[in-house]
Amino acid sequence: MDGLWEEIQEAKSWLTTRWNKTPRAGLILGTGLGGLATRIQTDAEFPYSEIPHFPRSTAPSHAGKLLCGTLEGIPVMAMEGRFHYYEGYSLRQVTFPIRVMKALGADTLVLTSAVGGMNPQYALGDIVVLEDHINLMPDNPLRGVNDDRLGPRFPDMSLPYDRKLVEQARLIALKLGISAHKGVLAAVPGPNLETRAEYRMLRTIGADIVGMSTVPECITATHAGLRTVAFSIVTDMCLPDALEPADIEKIVRVAGEGGKRLEQILLELFRQL
Repeated sequence: MDGLWEEIQEAKSWLTTRWNKTPRAGLILGTGLGGLATRIQTDAEFPYSEIPHFPRSTAPSHAGKLLCGTLEGIPVMAMEGRFHYYEGYSLRQVTFPIRVMKALGADTLVLTSAVGGMNPQYALGDIVVLEDHINLMPDNPLRGVNDDRLGPRFPDMSLPYDRKLVEQARLIALKLGISAHKGVLAAVPGPNLETRAEYRMLRTIGADIVGMSTVPECITATHAGLRTVAFSIVTDMCLPDALEPADIEKIVRVAGEGGKRLEQILLELFRQL
């Protein structure tokens, strides 16, 4: 992590001269989930290309900008689109914005993503609140010499997702009449989707859903001491014996439809923070 601290401070200084609030929470909006951005009372927004050391987002449906403002009275920094390993970035680059959020004062991280559903009890558009994950990425955002100013050398991952926030989110969903499962995410590098045999393998090792993000951000947040809650929307069914070719346009559309329900949960969750 040589030089990472200095890069974080540069990005922090750049942002603090342009936004004078202290964020309480960081929010990352995944594929097709940018609708929540319209609910943020935005004080300032910055294309990633303008912020020191931020990569550029190249994924479809990702706006590629950082929003600074308030959501239900909570000061937030929201990424309208994230970075992925498959875009060619290192996981250190992918998770850099989380380091900046922490440096600016955030204590909570809320993650959202679109995923494939392998649990036969799930349906298209269902919301999954992560209770755990399986990391199958070929890299780790903490690889390299540890900087103790950023976190411990060997962070504990026994509770990667905050139990209180997970149960709070599920209770909110129940009161709103929205189906929200607890599930386990398998994180893969992408960008190709998986084969039938790979879906069988992932289900066998205990995964309910599969995606190409979220886990590196969670690892970094744990290292940094942020409490984390993560939501995924099932945008395609990955059942080996009934597998259909992936339709990216349909995936984005389903993410948007599920995002409207997730938006209700997140708004209430932020009210209760």
